[in-house]
Amino acid sequence: MRIAYVCADHGVPVFGTKGSSNHVQEVVRSMVAQRARVEIFAARIGGQPPPGLDGVPVHRLPKGSRDTREQKERSALDANGHLRDALDSRGPFDMVYERHSLWSYAGMEYARDHSVPGLLEVNAPLIQEQRRYRRLVLQDETNRAVARAFGAASALLGVSEGVAGYLRDHSAVSSPVHVVPNGVDPERFLPPSHDRPRHEERPVRVGFVGTLKPWHAVEDLIEAFARLHGRDGNTRLLIVGDGPQRHILEAKVAACGAHDAVDFHGAVAPAEVPPLLASMDVAVVPYSPAEKFYFSPLKLFEYMAAGRAIVAAEIGQMKTFVIDGVTGLLYPPGDIAGLSSALARLAADEPLRRRLGAAARRVAVRDHTWHAVIGRVFELAGAHSPTGSPTGCPT
Repeated sequence: MRIAYVCADHGVPVFGTKGSSNHVQEVVRSMVAQRARVEIFAARIGGQPPPGLDGVPVHRLPKGSRDTREQKERSALDANGHLRDALDSRGPFDMVYERHSLWSYAGMEYARDHSVPGLLEVNAPLIQEQRRYRRLVLQDETNRAVARAFGAASALLGVSEGVAGYLRDHSAVSSPVHVVPNGVDPERFLPPSHDRPRHEERPVRVGFVGTLKPWHAVEDLIEAFARLHGRDGNTRLLIVGDGPQRHILEAKVAACGAHDAVDFHGAVAPAEVPPLLASMDVAVVPYSPAEKFYFSPLKLFEYMAAGRAIVAAEIGQMKTFVIDGVTGLLYPPGDIAGLSSALARLAADEPLRRRLGAAARRVAVRDHTWHAVIGRVFELAGAHSPTGSPTGCPT
């Protein structure tokens, strides 16, 4: 089966180091592993192909103008013509799978016009995020572009119940909406039994992996860790990732007097994440309280596959995938004292860390592999083929 994978988002370099980049790579890698022939159509490449993707054809969409906000948005709209031409010239394809981005609709319309499955993966209510965290100039044009993409898709895949609810409420959506959470490749991560030996004199390392943005509540983690470190000096905090809040977080560390115990490692390629996770004893998924929580954090599944003892905010998918006291510890989002207490409990109890980590890995291997996720995607493609006939999806 020939698949066109589309990512028209300039903020997602398909071969970059961001979490969204890792997501693209894992989806495409799993499709290839299941014998699909994939071609990538992307607005931004971001580097050389990682292992397993070096044979995948990649077609770069035009950069367009970046001078002003309005010009940027108009260029993104204009890119639909280039994408359609590229799909027509490289086709025919048996399926189009697109990571939803604002202003992009040509991929789903190509699939509709050629009567092949068009699956639109939606990771967030992007138009709401754009208005809240950035800036949106072409309001009407953007609304129409989103409606065209939603209306042309043969199925929409929300990564969480929150995203699926947003899609079901959208007036342009008439096709089926499915919840397809993110996953992980357990083979990338060493099981706990392969970790380097632990010694009592080695500090307990608390860790976080992710982009440093406000909703990730890394400020809460820093304050909670500082409280722990004040009671137990044999602890360290490792923050892996970069982003717009880094300078704020570094100032927070200094204000808490914990600069000697906190390491900002910066952004790393996906291949560098497993050994960094293996160096952690406790891995944290902090989030701020939110009325409509819609994230499906890749870090959660990677922590689980790595067999780390997890502390997670009790919100959204974390409430579903982390069983308190069995596969991790939960705390109320925004409750710094609760987070610090959970960290202290794990810092003082190595057998508990090992037990929680081993249970989490078992669940990841059993229920949350990318192989299973993409297997379901192929099933949905067959179920929602516009012609009503099988698509030839790999099994």
